[in-house]
Amino acid sequence: MDSAEAAALSAGNGGSDGAPGSYYDARWLNVHADDGTLAARARRLALTPSRHFDHIAVNTSYSAVLMPPYINTDDGEVQNQIAWSEHLDPLFVNNYEIDPTLSWQYYASSSGFMRRYPAMSWPPEDGYSHHARDFYDFRSSNWFVEAATSPKDLVILLDDSDDLSSSYWRLAKSTVSALLDTLGPNDFVNIYRYSDTISELHSCYTKVLAQALPETIRELKTALWNAELSGGVANLTGALTTGFEILHRYNRTGLGCQCNQAIAVIGAGGGAGGVKGVFRTWNWPHMPVRIFTYRVGGDATAGHNMKDMACTNKGFYVTINEHSEIKSKVLHFVEVLARPLVMYQTVHPVHWSPAYVGGRSSSLADDGMGQLMSSVTVPIFDRRNHTQREANLLGVVGTDVPIDQIKKLVPPYKLGVNGYSFMVDNNGHVLYHPDLRPLYTETLRPLYSSVDLTDVELLVDSDENSRVNLTSLLLDLRHDMIEQREGETEIAVKVQYDNMRRVATRRQRYFYSPVDGTPFSLAAVLPDGYGMYELQAEQEVKHSPVNVTEYFKGENWKVHPDWVYCEYASTSEQSFNSAEEQLVHFLSRAGRPGWKWMSLRPRALTLHNAHKRQDRDSYYCDKTLVQSLIRDAMVIKELDAHTGHASHHSHPIATLMALLTRQGRFHKFVVTLSFIATRSGLLRWTENVNTSRSSDSSEPHFSEKYARAYDSEWYRRAVEHHAIEPESFVFSVPFRDGSEAEELSGRPPLVLATHAVFVESRGHRAPAAVVGLHFQLDSLAKHFLNVTSAVSHTQKDDPLYDIGLISHFSYSVPEARLARRPAQAMNWTATFWTTMALLFCQRMSRKLEGSSVRSTALLWIL
Repeated sequence: MDSAEAAALSAGNGGSDGAPGSYYDARWLNVHADDGTLAARARRLALTPSRHFDHIAVNTSYSAVLMPPYINTDDGEVQNQIAWSEHLDPLFVNNYEIDPTLSWQYYASSSGFMRRYPAMSWPPEDGYSHHARDFYDFRSSNWFVEAATSPKDLVILLDDSDDLSSSYWRLAKSTVSALLDTLGPNDFVNIYRYSDTISELHSCYTKVLAQALPETIRELKTALWNAELSGGVANLTGALTTGFEILHRYNRTGLGCQCNQAIAVIGAGGGAGGVKGVFRTWNWPHMPVRIFTYRVGGDATAGHNMKDMACTNKGFYVTINEHSEIKSKVLHFVEVLARPLVMYQTVHPVHWSPAYVGGRSSSLADDGMGQLMSSVTVPIFDRRNHTQREANLLGVVGTDVPIDQIKKLVPPYKLGVNGYSFMVDNNGHVLYHPDLRPLYTETLRPLYSSVDLTDVELLVDSDENSRVNLTSLLLDLRHDMIEQREGETEIAVKVQYDNMRRVATRRQRYFYSPVDGTPFSLAAVLPDGYGMYELQAEQEVKHSPVNVTEYFKGENWKVHPDWVYCEYASTSEQSFNSAEEQLVHFLSRAGRPGWKWMSLRPRALTLHNAHKRQDRDSYYCDKTLVQSLIRDAMVIKELDAHTGHASHHSHPIATLMALLTRQGRFHKFVVTLSFIATRSGLLRWTENVNTSRSSDSSEPHFSEKYARAYDSEWYRRAVEHHAIEPESFVFSVPFRDGSEAEELSGRPPLVLATHAVFVESRGHRAPAAVVGLHFQLDSLAKHFLNVTSAVSHTQKDDPLYDIGLISHFSYSVPEARLARRPAQAMNWTATFWTTMALLFCQRMSRKLEGSSVRSTALLWIL
C-alpha cells in the first residue's frame, strides 16, 4: 500500500514509458504469427506451470498487465500508471519470497488495467488463442468497489415520464442496472420511479432501504426490466423530496449503513430547473447527501440544470447516449464516493470480498475444479501535489486468499468427530460451513455469498426446548458474532448425512471469537458429551523402537488428503504425487539428526519481520497430528501381530478385530474387505482375495471412495451411535432409487458395517477409531430371513403378513424382501408408510421438518 503510493508519488505526472511494447501485456505474451514468428506487438517471456498458481504457466520474476479491450492504451494517464506501477514488481517478488503461501498479487487501477503478479498470458489456457476471451472490467466488482468506497445508502430516482422515448427508456434502465452492480452487502438501496406520481419500483420495498444482498439486487433488476413507461410529466421535485425524507429518517434513527448517503437521478432532466428549494430544505449548507445525475435524452437546458444539481451537491454529472458508455460513466460514482477517504489519507480500510470460484487448488487432493477464494484489497490514494488539491483514487492493491488456507488454521482433528468450524462476516453471512454446498459444477450456486447463519444451522423444537427459545439462542449467537464478541452457547440442531438424504438431531456447544483485523468471527462447534474430550496418544519419532517409516509400508493405507501433516512453504520447491508420498518424505526427514518440527505457522508480517525471507526449504509440520498418526500406525501394526491371541492383548481395537476375524465370520457375510480408520486420518484395510470384485469393475476402490474416511457418514454415525448402543454395529446401506445402472449389472451392492472404538480414562471416554467390514447386501438379506424363521409357515405365505427392514433413518431395505417374495415387492410402498404411521403413533419414531434436508427421519426403531 505505502510502496504503491510512494511509486506513484515519485513518478509525478510525467513519463510515458507505459506505451505498448514497453511492458508485458498479458494478451501478447508469446503470441506468434501464422508463419511461426513472434507477432508484432508480442513479447517473449518464459512461463513455467505452477501448481501453486492455479496450475497456470507463470513467471515469478515479473508481473503482467491485463486490461479490457476497450481501454485506450494511448491515454496519457493510463500510460503513466502502467509505467510507475512497474516499480511494484520488486515488492511483489519480495512479498512472495517472504511468504511463499501468497497467491496472486495485483494492483487494479481506477483507469481500468490490472497489473498482476506473477506474469501470465491471457487467456491462460493457450497463448495462441488470445482472442478467445477478453479480460473483464473489474471496476464494478465487489472487491474493487468495497475497497475504494465506504458503505452507502443510495436512493435511485428513475424518470419514466413522457420525456423519454422507448430507446432512451431502455438506456435509462441499463444505467440503473449498472449502478446496482456497484453495490454490495454493506450498502442499502431502493429505486423510485417518478412521473406524475412517485412510487417504489418494487412493491416489497415500501418506504425502506433494502440491504443490497445478491437476492435484493436480483429482485430489483427483475422489477426494473419488467417496468413499462408510465408517461406524464416528470415531478422531480416530489421525487427528490421522497428520497431526502427516507435518507433523513435512516440517518436519524440509526438505520442503514450510517456512513455515506447519495441520490442518483437517471432521466431526461424534466423539472430539474425548480429543485433548489428542495436542496435548501434538506441538503444545504452541510450537504450530507451527494447528488449524482445521469442525463439520458433531453435537451441542452435540461442537461445544464442536471449538471447544476450534481455540482452544487458534491456529486457528478454525465450524459449517456450509447449503451457502450454506461459502464465507464457509471464508475464515476465510485470515484466520487472514494473522495472522503482520499482527502483524509489516513485510513486505508481493508476489505474482504465474499467467496467466489477462483482457480484450481494447489493441494494434492485437487479435483480439477475451481476453489473458493476471497480477495483482500486496500485502496491506493493519489498523494501527488497538484496546483489545485485533487482527491483521486489511483486504484486498489490486493491478494487472493483461498478459503482452504483459512480452514487450515482450524485443523479438523482438533475439533474431533462431528465437530466443525465456520466463519461469519459482519452481515451474518457464512464464509464457510460444512452444510454450505456452494458449487453446482464449476460455478457458485445463486445467492451463495449471502447465505445466512440461520439458513445452515437448523433448529430442533421439542417439548423441553420450544422453537421460540431455540431461535432466540441462535439469533443471540448470530448477533454476538456480527458484533465480534467472544462467548459460548449450547443449541439442539438437526444434522444431515448422506448428501442430505438422512437427518438426525444433536445437542452442540458453540464457542466463538472475533478474528482480529477482519470482519469475520470464527466459531468452533463440538457435539455435547463425547465431543468435549479427545484422545491424546502420541509416539515420538526419536523414541520409536523402529524407524517410523516401517509403519507405512505397502499400499493398503492412506491418510486424509486434505489434512496438513507436513508441507513445504513453497509448493514449487517439492513435487509429490500423493499425500502418502509427502508424508513418508517428511517422516524420513524426521529421523535424521537436526530435525525440527516447525509446528508454528508464520505470523502476520510486522515491522520487525517484514524483510525476513523464508528459506525456500522451510516447512510446516503439525507435531501433534503426525505423532498421533505414528501412534495409530504402530498400534495397528501390533494388531497384526496379536490377531490370533488378542484376548491377551490390552488394546480394545485388537480385541475387536479378533472378534471380527473369528472363524467363519468373513464367509458368513461374504466380506470383501475389513478396515480401520483412526482419529489421525489414517485408513488401513485388508482385502479378502476370495470375494474381492474383479479388477475391471467400474466402481472405485474402497480406498479411493473413502480416502477422507474421518469425514464419511459411516465414521460419524458410528461414533454418534456409540452413545446409544456401545456394543452395536452401524450398517450403511447404499441409497438406491431404482434408477441406478447397478440394479441391472447383476452385482449385489456392498454394505458397510462399522463400530466405533472409544478409549476410557478417569471416567471419560473419547473416540479413537472406527473399524468395519465391507460385505454383500444379499448376504445380509439371507441372514435376515434366517433370523425371522420363527414366523410360522402359514404367516409367511399369508398376504396379510409381511416382513421387512427399516433403517435408522426411515429407509426401507428392499433386498430383505426381494430375497423372500419378489412378486410382492411393489406392495411395500403402501405397507411402509402404514408401518411408519403406526410407529409414530406409538412414539417409536419421530418426524422432523427441515427446509434443506429430507423432511422425515426415524430416530428410534424398537
